[in-house]
Amino acid sequence: MTRTSLTQLEARDAFIPRHIGPTAIEQAAMLATLGYPSRAALIDAIVPANIRKKSQLELGQFYEPVSEQDALAKLRALANKNTVMKSMIGQGYYNSHTPPVVLRNIFENPAWYTAYTPYQPEISQGRLEAILNFQQMITDLTGMGIANSSMLDEGTAAAEAMTLLQRVGKSASKVFYVADDVLPQTLEVVRTRAAPIGVEVRTIAPADIETLAEPCFGVLLQYPGVNGDVRDYAAAVEHLHAAGVMVVAAADLLALTLLTPPGEWGADVVVGNSQRFGVPLGFGGPHAGFLATRDEFKRSMAGRLVGVTVDAQGNQAYRLALQTREQHIRREKATSNICTAQVLLAVMASMYAVYHGPAGLAQIATRVHRYTAVLAKQLQALGYALANSTYFDTLTVNTDKAEALHAKAIEHGVNLRKIDANHVGISLDETTSRADLILLSTIFGGSDAIDFDADEADAFPSTLARTSTYLTHPTFSRYHAEHDMLRYLRALADKDLALDRTMIPLGSCTMKLNATSEMIPVTWPEFSNIHPFAPDAQTVGYREMIGQLEDMLCALTGYAAISLQPNAGSQGEYAGLLVIKAYHESRGDGHRNICLIPSSAHGTNPASANMVGMRVVVTACDENGNVDLNDLRAKAELHSANLACVMVTYPSTHGVFEEGIQELCEIVHSHGGQVYIDGANMNALVGVAAPGSFGGDVSHLNLHKTFCIPHGGGGPGVGPIGVGAHLAKFLPNQRSTGYTRDEAGIGAVSAAAYGSASILPISWMYIAMMGGEGLTSATEVAMLNANYIARRLAPHYPVLYAGHDGLVAHECIIDLRPLQDATGISNEDVAKRLMDFGFHAPTMSFPVPGTLMIEPTESESKVEIDRFIEAMITIHAEIVKVERGEYDRMDNPLKGAPHTAEVVTADDWQHSYSREVAAFPVASLRKKKYWPPVGRADNVYGDRNLFCGCAPIEDYE
Repeated sequence: MTRTSLTQLEARDAFIPRHIGPTAIEQAAMLATLGYPSRAALIDAIVPANIRKKSQLELGQFYEPVSEQDALAKLRALANKNTVMKSMIGQGYYNSHTPPVVLRNIFENPAWYTAYTPYQPEISQGRLEAILNFQQMITDLTGMGIANSSMLDEGTAAAEAMTLLQRVGKSASKVFYVADDVLPQTLEVVRTRAAPIGVEVRTIAPADIETLAEPCFGVLLQYPGVNGDVRDYAAAVEHLHAAGVMVVAAADLLALTLLTPPGEWGADVVVGNSQRFGVPLGFGGPHAGFLATRDEFKRSMAGRLVGVTVDAQGNQAYRLALQTREQHIRREKATSNICTAQVLLAVMASMYAVYHGPAGLAQIATRVHRYTAVLAKQLQALGYALANSTYFDTLTVNTDKAEALHAKAIEHGVNLRKIDANHVGISLDETTSRADLILLSTIFGGSDAIDFDADEADAFPSTLARTSTYLTHPTFSRYHAEHDMLRYLRALADKDLALDRTMIPLGSCTMKLNATSEMIPVTWPEFSNIHPFAPDAQTVGYREMIGQLEDMLCALTGYAAISLQPNAGSQGEYAGLLVIKAYHESRGDGHRNICLIPSSAHGTNPASANMVGMRVVVTACDENGNVDLNDLRAKAELHSANLACVMVTYPSTHGVFEEGIQELCEIVHSHGGQVYIDGANMNALVGVAAPGSFGGDVSHLNLHKTFCIPHGGGGPGVGPIGVGAHLAKFLPNQRSTGYTRDEAGIGAVSAAAYGSASILPISWMYIAMMGGEGLTSATEVAMLNANYIARRLAPHYPVLYAGHDGLVAHECIIDLRPLQDATGISNEDVAKRLMDFGFHAPTMSFPVPGTLMIEPTESESKVEIDRFIEAMITIHAEIVKVERGEYDRMDNPLKGAPHTAEVVTADDWQHSYSREVAAFPVASLRKKKYWPPVGRADNVYGDRNLFCGCAPIEDYE
């Protein structure tokens, strides 16, 4: 008997075969189907030789893959270099208690974090209901008419509110005023967003707003202010409205349980951050920002919106409403380039409100406020004067010993807010205890003798005491017992299809394995409990991990530098274009404003270009879906003097490695432009080709695609940008908080210096465990899987836009249009029918109307891929029966899909096809069956009868 070597035994711990679905035997079988002797031969046939990377990836210390246990140990060593302090910094970020039932059953539950954006409502009813709870929570607490499903953070929400006021207001002014006690990071993001579109941002003292006479289109207020002041803005808002000026209020959700909501004193838009509703600090993110506004502005507001509709049987269903507002359709005319919400975090925040209910939230807020009053009295007794006489949870202390107090606080494990040499800020929160107040008294030179029972009046104007009710819907009062909450969360999750149940074959979205070992570090306190503005000495491990991830991504992309600040792919596009703009301006070429974009591009590309003040010129694609280089060359020559850049996705949006990519780059460079390569399809490039090496100047990466951060039901994401050496100095800063990469750099594009920092360990773990060998293998297997699907489906569905030898890249597009012409069966009918098989649909009608774009990723096994192929072939056979007249053109399993258990088991069955065909079209479904919770959603009804809050109370009676 041959004895297994120690090296072989050790190799059994490797993560690579855990991540890559098909075994070596399965890969050989697929290669045989395609007619290629090896993976290498297949990749050589797919990838153009002039960009094909022949050498091994240079990943330095991370080239060799490590086991899950070793990777966790290495990351633990970095985490241990961080110091977790009691944070009382505030400034928009607070400690909070994540209810354990929410932590375990949402934040740590793949049923929630591996789900996709709910574009297919029938299999997304659970998270759609959770998001609807979020919208209801926001509208109730803010006193506004409508709220969207979340924003990336408070800073970007304020910037979106500014542009919303421009769109809906009647003022011709280009001036926007910001109160000087708005969060500094918010002001910086607003300034960044305003400059390219010609808006002038001015600051103003809050006391001066009531007499503001200069023309402007809007004013941004903070409620309460960053230094703690709680101001009654009712008269100021009345004055502004009389002058035709609109108002944005940035508000604290917890404070709004006690304070009059901005909607009641006249605000037109309310923005903020829901982080303190049970979401960890996470060094700045991810957190769910919010934007609420008047109902009449709903068609102009940015972001996603969940609404109520009915299904085919007339039952209530939820869906994304008013989708024609989104950039996918409106392109350069879009109101925003936002393509991502922060769904997972919005769900957590909403469930925090569901769990505590209105009384529980008010109790938490009252305790925080009472503790603040106790602390104020104690500090005043010690001889300190307060700069703010009104407050909710924040005190600004006058002192000539600021530095000494900060040093003493740190000695005692506490971080206070650094304001200046003569002021110290203290913000209390849900986690504050009596012991914390005693410790603060000690830090400020007092004793532990504190009067906790003094009956102090509220420290805000009596006119601002909230009298209106909130969270009166039964959802917010039914689930306060943990058993009830647990079952509610389970019931919602059971309605959805996520990666924990099935393959999600979405083209362009790369729904791959989000390994448990990658997720574990996210909840380590050394990563989750760090304030984004904590002193550098306390974040050594964080910044070292971030630096290593930047180095990894540089090695994988061929770029010289990476910024991880953009907290979504759309933010990455925006930041990358701002970098290009800054580069041209530094060379005296600020007039360059033409952005060439192929007609096949994702809708965010032209929307992003428009947001930075560029003019979009569309270039044609040829009949094979490739960029028409002749048309591109002609337009580059026509606009040579003003050419800023081209935006191109590679491999193409059509899933093909275009042979002319280097020529495209050379054409644009020859006319002084820069090349922006959209990294949405990077899962076909890692280890095979590098955009920074074949001509790219800038790329954004989707860490929530290629690098394994889960999609979270529609967010969080991370969209870092990689740039060539000549652009490195222009990467984003965050000067308002002391983060400066380079003085030449652009302003902040997100509210935290490192964006959604707490989920970066996911990508660090993935790269460390895969190493250079594993990452390259992943890319190759992703392309093998896609080509296997394309080859197997080709006899049944035409495959569009194949390259050499009929090969595709990591995704393929199948054309339903000929079948629709012959039978009336559309790609939507196929998508809905797939739900009966337990599959999420591929991407519908993008980039070509009437098609389905399929991307299997490398993580799906051949067994799962074959199951999907069987479903698609079975569906084709059903379409053929329609074509032959064996099924009625309107009464057939595709038009009737999806079929709910209620429909299939009803006494009345009037379809010409059988119940068995409806529910069990293939035999395997008898053993494992997912039942869609609702029938086909009525999109038209939902938009005509727009309702974007929790379902009517009578539904709960």
